[in-house]
Amino acid sequence: MDRTTIVPLGGFLGAGKTTLILAASRVLAAQDRRCAAILNDQGTDLVDTQLVQAHGVTSDQVAGGCFCCRFSELIEAAHRLLAYEPDVIFAEAVGSCTDISATTLQPLKLEFGDRFTVAPYTVLVDPQRAREMKDPDADPNLEFLFRKQLDEADLICFTKTDLYNEFPDCDSGPLRYVSAATGQGVAEWLVEILGDSMHAGTRLLDIDYERYARAEAALAWLNCRAIIRPEPALSPPMLVGPLLEQLDESLTREGFRIAHLKLIDDSAAGSLNASVVRNGQDPVVEGALDGSPAYRHELLLNLRAVGDPDILRSLVERQLHAMADEVDIRAMQSFRPSPPKPERRMSIVV
Repeated sequence: MDRTTIVPLGGFLGAGKTTLILAASRVLAAQDRRCAAILNDQGTDLVDTQLVQAHGVTSDQVAGGCFCCRFSELIEAAHRLLAYEPDVIFAEAVGSCTDISATTLQPLKLEFGDRFTVAPYTVLVDPQRAREMKDPDADPNLEFLFRKQLDEADLICFTKTDLYNEFPDCDSGPLRYVSAATGQGVAEWLVEILGDSMHAGTRLLDIDYERYARAEAALAWLNCRAIIRPEPALSPPMLVGPLLEQLDESLTREGFRIAHLKLIDDSAAGSLNASVVRNGQDPVVEGALDGSPAYRHELLLNLRAVGDPDILRSLVERQLHAMADEVDIRAMQSFRPSPPKPERRMSIVV
């Protein structure tokens, strides 16, 4: 039986994992190879899942916890996707998650090696984030998660090479450079991880789970789905632009450090998605930039920031209601991640 290859992807929030999956899917489609994706999040209502599906990539998701704590659900999702007969399944881990090798890759290789091949574990790195983590004023909890992710990578990929031409020193493992926006290095990366020159899950972490839990709990996690009916009608950019600007200002004023803010606006004018990975950053925006004004906008917003989740919820609700007189918040989650409790954790490399 031909085995489907699972390509595990890690990396801190905003590193570009979903964007790379979309770029890689286009490369594979040009080679007549089928791919699918499994998205992962601590909450539900995921921007990434909706975005991947909108680009025509068959997908599933593991919600409510990371792959390590929902390993059985990861396997169930992978088996559901086999009905699509994919050659490759991308598995994108939560951006605050680490210890993937011991809790996910080793059990996959040991228990399901007859059905799946596991590709080398690639951890993506935003060059600016890497520089920030070297700063003496870096948040110690974020720096802990970031460093541990690098320590277990089989391959480290600096992303966004279309935006940066200088990269900080990194001695954690083999380095590659890609731009999902331009496609630079994406095909070469696929050749490498889908070949047989590298092994998967070659590193295991020595990690204090109490420290790990404290680090993840420093992040407030918010997922929100809302309907906004502006009067007069607004185009997607005229709604999303001011909303992001006001959210950024409010978060900064209240002392929140943005790890990742992303949203999708669906309206009669089309779909527009936007992403911000730090305070004060101009958003990366794609989609209906020239869309006509619309009276109804369905927003899906995911926000991860260092701070109190209750305050974050109030702040987001206040900014949404400031956008229009008629705002219907259909779903709202705001919480700290629970302490990680892996279903399986292996102490040896398979």
